[in-house]
Amino acid sequence: MKTFFCSLFLLLAFVGAAQNRATKQPPNSVCVPNAPIQKNKKMENISKRNEKNVLGSPLRIAGTKPMTGYYRDGFCSTGDGDTGVHVVAAVVTDEFLQYSKSQGNDLITPLTAYGFPGLKAGDTWCLCAARWKEAFDAGAAPPVLLEATHEKALRYATLEELKSKAKK
Repeated sequence: MKTFFCSLFLLLAFVGAAQNRATKQPPNSVCVPNAPIQKNKKMENISKRNEKNVLGSPLRIAGTKPMTGYYRDGFCSTGDGDTGVHVVAAVVTDEFLQYSKSQGNDLITPLTAYGFPGLKAGDTWCLCAARWKEAFDAGAAPPVLLEATHEKALRYATLEELKSKAKK
């Protein structure tokens, strides 16, 4: 009987932990990074030498105000946990923000519990590559910072498409 109750307790603890993990994700968490914010004042002019941008050179920092990137380190880097592939460095526009909201991904409303400040036109943000391409096809894609856009964006959009929306 003791073994039965121990097994039941472990099962309930496991289910409870899984439910807690599931409920801690923000709405549309695929496109809203929730990694902790990294605070580093010297990040403005650095690059990630091991990662490349769409032009084949070292990946440059995208932005720190607000702190962007799936890992909240200012870079449009990606990794195994980044199912949304947040690799397109974009300067968001009102048109794009409204488009994204209409598609179910509200990037305007802050989610402070997840370190997400909410965006306004002019903010630089690492967007999900698929969402940027979807917006491009719909005529609502924001300008792109090519040097800060990870080379993995080329799996979703062509270099010509990205260049056509390059921030000047």
